[in-house]
Amino acid sequence: MLDDTDAELVLRYRRGDRHAFDALMVRHSKRVFSVAFRVLNNREDAFDVTQTAFLKAYQHLGQYDVTQSFSPWLCRIAVNEALDRMRAQHATQALDEAIVDGHVGPVDLAIREQDEVALQHALMQLPADYRVIIVLKHLQGCSYEELAQILECPLKTVKSRLFTARQALRAVLVPGGRG
Repeated sequence: MLDDTDAELVLRYRRGDRHAFDALMVRHSKRVFSVAFRVLNNREDAFDVTQTAFLKAYQHLGQYDVTQSFSPWLCRIAVNEALDRMRAQHATQALDEAIVDGHVGPVDLAIREQDEVALQHALMQLPADYRVIIVLKHLQGCSYEELAQILECPLKTVKSRLFTARQALRAVLVPGGRG
């Protein structure tokens, strides 16, 4: 079942195979959590948003167009949920521990942790729409076309917004905005 495409899994779910949705969750949960965490900067909130996003996807799977890519559709749900939660809280969250893998030495790990903390701190200083586009493009690897789908805006707008978001991030990361 894990070899099936997303569209095949959706179609199997629609035909009554409830386990097909489980395979979609397994396939996409790490990405959805990562997007939510980078937007919210809080693990518990990111877990909640991940669960809510999958619940909403489950409830609306009948409306999903299988000719479109599933990942951007699901990411759009997650982004909306994260932004809704952020607006509801009206407060910047404290930095959470950095996500790192244990396959490097202690010096490399320390440097990576410092970089992760600095990046997350800089992201949290950006407006939400800039933070979202940076996370989706550079940390999740979305293409411009996927970004346009997720953000529900024209490709030109995506490129313009990404350029402006990068400039804003550079200004936060590098004093004077150079580098």
